[in-house]
Amino acid sequence: MEDRKSSIARTTSETDISLALNLDGSGVSTVDTGIGFFDHMLKSFAKHGFFDMSLVAKGDLYVDSHHTIEDTGIVLGRAIKEAVGDKAGIRRYASFTMPMDDALILCAVDLSGRPYLSYDLNLTVPKVGYFDTEMVREFFYAVSYAGEMNLHLKQLSGTNNHHIIEAAFKAFANALSMATRIDERLKGEILSTKGSL
Repeated sequence: MEDRKSSIARTTSETDISLALNLDGSGVSTVDTGIGFFDHMLKSFAKHGFFDMSLVAKGDLYVDSHHTIEDTGIVLGRAIKEAVGDKAGIRRYASFTMPMDDALILCAVDLSGRPYLSYDLNLTVPKVGYFDTEMVREFFYAVSYAGEMNLHLKQLSGTNNHHIIEAAFKAFANALSMATRIDERLKGEILSTKGSL
């Protein structure tokens, strides 16, 4: 099997981001976005998905965190799409329900080539650390559209905003890991009656 890796760089007047991703890694990551809680979430994503990831994001944090978080989502989505390639032999679909203390979050993924986000997290505080909680939706929206995936996040329970967000990132990591897994029964074919995704 060929290495399923990608490297994406994206520079705008608002952000400068470089990311290297290996879908078949062991969960080793280096992450620096300038936003501590966001770094923690991205490292958790890499660890729990068994993805190797190196990410450096420099953004206009003197404005706010919006551009940095959204653009990181765009770059991560593109990296996932590139690393998956033509999707031959992968499971394509997966779902995972992640418990984290009071929080229980369901994530379902379809690497269909059709972008869509269904988002149902109830966050009740404006910030966790220096991270704007309204940016959770913007991040996953950017990932789903840049990665051309169908992505559903549903909160089944939870009151602590840190736990809800972290469970969402870990649920996504697990679902994505399973959806990108090679299934020998497919014999290198694409899991679609259309023959392509």
